[in-house]
Amino acid sequence: MRTRIFYVVLLFFLTVAGWSACQRPEAGRAATAPTPAARVLADYRRNLGALDSAVARLRRSVAAGQPVGAQRRAFARARRAYKRIEFLTEYYVPSLAKQLNGPALAEVEAYDQQQRAVPAEGLQVLETYLYPAAYAPAQRAEVLAQLALVHSSLVGLHNAAATFSPTDRHLFDAVRLGVFRIVTLGLPRFDTPASPGAVAEAATSLAALRAAVAPYQVRLAEREPRLAAELQRTFAASLAYLRRHPQAEAFDQLAFLTDYANPLSRQLARAQLALGIRPFAEVRTLRADAATLFDPAAFNPMAFAPNTTDQPTAAQAALGRQLFFDTALSGNGSRSCASCHRPERAFTDGQVKSVAFGGQGQVARNAPTLLNAALQSAQFYDGRVTYLEDQAAAVLADPREMHGSLAAAVRGLAHKAAYRAAFARAFPATRPAGIQEQHLKTALASYLRRELLRCNAPFDRYVRGEKQALDPAARRGFNVFMGKGRCGTCHFMPLFNGTVPPAFERTEAEVLGVPAHAARAAKGLDHDPGRQGVSGIEWQRHAFKTPTLRNVALTAPYMHNGAYRTLAEVIDFYAAGGGAGLGLAVPNQTLPAGRIDFTAPEKRDLLAFLQALTDTTGLSHARPRPW
Repeated sequence: MRTRIFYVVLLFFLTVAGWSACQRPEAGRAATAPTPAARVLADYRRNLGALDSAVARLRRSVAAGQPVGAQRRAFARARRAYKRIEFLTEYYVPSLAKQLNGPALAEVEAYDQQQRAVPAEGLQVLETYLYPAAYAPAQRAEVLAQLALVHSSLVGLHNAAATFSPTDRHLFDAVRLGVFRIVTLGLPRFDTPASPGAVAEAATSLAALRAAVAPYQVRLAEREPRLAAELQRTFAASLAYLRRHPQAEAFDQLAFLTDYANPLSRQLARAQLALGIRPFAEVRTLRADAATLFDPAAFNPMAFAPNTTDQPTAAQAALGRQLFFDTALSGNGSRSCASCHRPERAFTDGQVKSVAFGGQGQVARNAPTLLNAALQSAQFYDGRVTYLEDQAAAVLADPREMHGSLAAAVRGLAHKAAYRAAFARAFPATRPAGIQEQHLKTALASYLRRELLRCNAPFDRYVRGEKQALDPAARRGFNVFMGKGRCGTCHFMPLFNGTVPPAFERTEAEVLGVPAHAARAAKGLDHDPGRQGVSGIEWQRHAFKTPTLRNVALTAPYMHNGAYRTLAEVIDFYAAGGGAGLGLAVPNQTLPAGRIDFTAPEKRDLLAFLQALTDTTGLSHARPRPW
């Protein structure tokens, strides 16, 4: 009891300290006007207090057993109150943001040998009690317990907020990421999977971003009056569009993206430069100076490299290209990397599972595309390595794939004058040491990072302004993908893989419940353990990395085991609710098991959009002459 009293008293003092810090005036405020950053921070702290109040009102509504309509309205107010602080909370304390608004899915920490499931908490968990149906009266204590956890997270956030010291650069960076979060997570209903408030919340988020930029408007108007007026008009028009179209299911996400969000983020980038506020220069997956998510060079593959400062050179990439197609890397000189990753098939091979070394059976999984493989934080379907360099080494050594080794490959290549010269050009600093294993890995990885990036599909060209690049069916299909289908909540725009926006720092794996055979789905799940075979965590059994959908029209058959031969079959699988929806026992399935009732036209439109993600630039010229 004494211990518990001690922690209660400690929590009280921490809360008071956080509240006091929120109220403490900035040094010198009486003498000078607050800076724009200080004004934004003061607004943040006031909005944090408003979130406290909204959560307290929701708790009173639940405790009093008010009608479900009243509780839902109180919940919606609390959600919108969170959205006013989300852009800075996610920026400075993402761990607390996850506690407050993370997915309603239990997790197991990778280091926990006892594999204890950590229950989810926060606003998304509360949503499951209110939508689609209200909780039973007997569950009221559970709801109140969740609200207590939210309150506890808010105490931590108050204390964290007392340490925030944003600069102009931080604020413009956070606002820019906030715009990207709205279009990649907010409107696609990543954090409102059951409740209807996604568009209203997007409007609240956008209003918060406008308020964060407002303190800079006077200075911007002095320097660039036309840009200042243009930015104000775009904020106003974007908010008006959101408020005119409040229904999430019918919301035209493509129109908002192209006509409002992209122009807004471009204007914010111009305003930042006009104010003399430099973007950050550190290496990030999404470059800090990218004006939109669809800028041709928006993404930096070096963010997922072991050394982020050593940019791949043209000589290294050319060497890697030559090595990729050379059978000398295999154990018997009969196959190359391109044997299973053929350029004309978007670097897949069209097989259910690739032919194993020496023609002896099959490898364990379907060959994934290598296009944009550099833009993810995990390689292989089970995510067992992080870097492309390690992936190359693992494939070379695998007895069912290349059945060779780095050491043997280096010895063989050293006998060829053309390779000795090419390695010397690619790695001049270490020329006296000759060909080295690390250089072989680096060259192959450089080829993928420099030459195998493809983000210029018809869809990309459309959102960059080429209005003839997409036909009406593909435009409708994008809205089905991001809206009714909820595909964009796992295949995140614009990479359409599992690399999570807006920071794009980690790549997710999902449990879909893929059957062993599509035609005999009722026979059971595929036996492949997926991530569980790497981590040992039972809750990750059958979890696989979410692959990119770019060039998906060229990469059949689909899934890790090639179970589905056509995209139409894949759409039907997802529409059925995955394995659980098909009646299979998948207790840890992360894909919602509810059925999606696509109409026949919606399916055709969805297919049209997926085909519009095809970018074959340069693929027909990818095979070099052998040395």
